[in-house]
Amino acid sequence: MIDEFLSWIIFVILVSILLFVDIFFTEKRKENLSFKGSLAWSGVWIFTALLFCAFIFFFRKSGDIKSIEFLTGYLIEKSLSVDNLFVFLMIFNVMNVPAANQPHVLKWGILSAIIFRIIFILVGVGLINLFQPIIYLFGIILLYASYKMAFTSGYKVDLEKNHVIKFIKKFFNLNSGYKGKKFFLKEKKKVFVTSLFLTFLLIESSDIVFAVDSIPAVIAITKDTFIIITSNIFAVLGLRALYFAIAGVVELFAYLKYGVALILFYVSIKMMISEFYVIPVTTSLIIIATILLCSILLSVIRKKDSSSK
Repeated sequence: MIDEFLSWIIFVILVSILLFVDIFFTEKRKENLSFKGSLAWSGVWIFTALLFCAFIFFFRKSGDIKSIEFLTGYLIEKSLSVDNLFVFLMIFNVMNVPAANQPHVLKWGILSAIIFRIIFILVGVGLINLFQPIIYLFGIILLYASYKMAFTSGYKVDLEKNHVIKFIKKFFNLNSGYKGKKFFLKEKKKVFVTSLFLTFLLIESSDIVFAVDSIPAVIAITKDTFIIITSNIFAVLGLRALYFAIAGVVELFAYLKYGVALILFYVSIKMMISEFYVIPVTTSLIIIATILLCSILLSVIRKKDSSSK
């Protein structure tokens, strides 16, 4: 069996290599990533996550249980991340970001999201270890998140009322244009914030909001910090490629938000009754996978019915 320290090293090396290839090498492409290319890269990331799951199964202590925890956490985070991509799509449309600049914003958005999520995970697990009853607060957060996702229209970008944009306009010089991939400009000895940097801040602030919902959801599955962080990061990585795939087939995910809302409701109940009854992680995996599959199938059926009319 491989100990946790060596497992962390393997994970960091693997993710670093794939990050370099996916983000820095592919960004040098002159043309935008095609739909087929997006699907291919998304498949590479998903396959890599499954390989890491197999690594946990064969080489980690209690690998049979830990691998199921990883896969369950990965499914939860991936489904929430896909829903988050719809918000990214809306932000890009509202901000009129040129297609050529979107991968650059996503690159820095994903890298910063990894950092923030690791911090949130460590704080969340630490709080539970320090004060176990806080799981009820996390459960309430998840219940509210499930309600909000199912019964509200979701995240909206109001450029006049958004606090991020108000802050930037108040304390910084703003250049409303797009100057290539630049976040900042220096003109007449003054530093200006570009619209691309504003877009990045909107992307990052929306991801932080989603992280507040998603991280307690994985903590409801396992308290193992290694499993929580690795499943979370594998779900976040590759979102840049997945974004361009989803942008072309938005109609196929019409009911995904309701499936994700139901998943959040389930894990909130699981978390709040964990002191009295522990639902087996295998059962959670089956329930979550079934909900996701049904929501996607219903979306596909809806699209076929609407196109046949």
